[in-house]
Amino acid sequence: MAAAKPTTRFIYFAVTLLLLLSFFTSITAHETDDGNGDDDYEGIEELMALDEEEESQQKEGSHVKSSEAEVIAKAQRIVLELNSDNTRRIIDGSEFVLVLGYTPWCPRSAELMPQFAEAATSLKELGSPLVMAKLDAERHPKTASSLGISGFPTLLLFTNGTSQPYTGGFSSEEIVIWVRKKTGVPVIRINSVTEAEEFLKKHPMFAIGLFKDFVGHEYEEFVKAATSHNEIQFVEVNDIEVAKVLFPNIKSNNLFLGLVKSEMERYTMYEGNFEMDQILDFLDYNKFPLVTILTELNSIKVYSSPIKFQVFVFTKADAFKNLLTPLQEVARKFISKIMVVSIDITEDNLAKPFLTLFGLEDSEDTIVTAFDNKISSKYLLESDPTPSKIEEFCSGLLKGTLSPHFRSQPIPDNKEESIQIVVGKTFDSMVLSSDKNVLLEVYSPWCIDCETTSKQMKKLAKHFKGLDNLIFARIDAAANEHPKLQVDDYPALLFYKADDKSNPIKLSTKSSSKDLAAFINKNIGVQDQVSKDEL
Repeated sequence: MAAAKPTTRFIYFAVTLLLLLSFFTSITAHETDDGNGDDDYEGIEELMALDEEEESQQKEGSHVKSSEAEVIAKAQRIVLELNSDNTRRIIDGSEFVLVLGYTPWCPRSAELMPQFAEAATSLKELGSPLVMAKLDAERHPKTASSLGISGFPTLLLFTNGTSQPYTGGFSSEEIVIWVRKKTGVPVIRINSVTEAEEFLKKHPMFAIGLFKDFVGHEYEEFVKAATSHNEIQFVEVNDIEVAKVLFPNIKSNNLFLGLVKSEMERYTMYEGNFEMDQILDFLDYNKFPLVTILTELNSIKVYSSPIKFQVFVFTKADAFKNLLTPLQEVARKFISKIMVVSIDITEDNLAKPFLTLFGLEDSEDTIVTAFDNKISSKYLLESDPTPSKIEEFCSGLLKGTLSPHFRSQPIPDNKEESIQIVVGKTFDSMVLSSDKNVLLEVYSPWCIDCETTSKQMKKLAKHFKGLDNLIFARIDAAANEHPKLQVDDYPALLFYKADDKSNPIKLSTKSSSKDLAAFINKNIGVQDQVSKDEL
């Protein structure tokens, strides 16, 4: 009787068990390091050899798919786990080491981990001499501190033991590009049509330079720009037919520079002088897609963009699918002048910090806002966010004809209130345009000391009740804005004299109620003729 064949479920279970055993064995090995430096390097070589052996063993007829656990296990064999015993030996004993400092509880670390692992795999396939390593800063805080790791995640490149901060992007491709530039490969030379076709399969974005000979001032500036720019892969060619594979609309046979991206606006030709700074500016103004989708990983790059006019579209993912194409058409008309960014309105970490600036943090509808980072002004599209209205909004932003938006709560009913509530929309009418004296309390809900000042205001309002030329008012500065209300510390008391509203007098909130009453009597021209309650 023939033996029964193992089932697919059994094979999957066995493979998973072996992976888990190897994973825990690896952890135990690190925790019981015996201090032999050579063992670390032998371990790296053995793990990489095992990985190569596993890749070469493809059983005929097997239909078992790689699971997420297998992918993680493979990455763990490529990325070395550092600890308090082996960190210094590995860094000092390797020419190049890229270290990822992380903590298990950090969401951004969790997002970066798979990108880091994928980059490690790609660099290994490219034959890079770089050692990729990670350090759990929660388990090894002293080691992390000794390397200069304090925030998470942190990436540091060590070259012969000396560190430099990582300044590239956070996708796997961007990590690979940055590392190759910093370890001696700033430009990839492509010599044939076949090489160009293979390159296109792996690189959705790159800068291409065509040179008759790889010498001269223009070429030197191109290489300088390639070395300096941390996000975009540079390639160089000297054959026009090879160049046309990468950039089909090329119009020069001798000297050319262009940017290729994987989207509708795929090819952008450079028309400036071959000077490093000008080349870098061209790339920084054109490297983003027509519509950039904001994520935790690309947020720093977006915020540091040299494009100072930025339009943010907040919408749900399903609605964005229908809006993307018309939004790209709008963005094309303002390319390199206005940056258009889309944010999933349900992603609180990304959306709420912006929406709070407009008092719209609880909104679920599509919202379009804009920022002019040159003058720190913000704007809100208050009509329906149709493509035509968004285009008008962008045009107004560029021309400077939009009115800045100032946050405001709804206008309250102040009838029978001894202390009037002022909001952003009523600041002009109730304070600046009023023909009366106004004592304004500026507070914030999170201010600990504001409660004491509020009690003083209530006493003063009761004491001076009946005066026609004096208004007591208060405004929540966390929820309301006005260009002429600039207060840094809370609480604040501002006295606006009826005949001089442009120069409010700032009173000390540490003053007693009697001192404040004396100030009011002096400035409104009465001598306590309305003597009510004792203060």
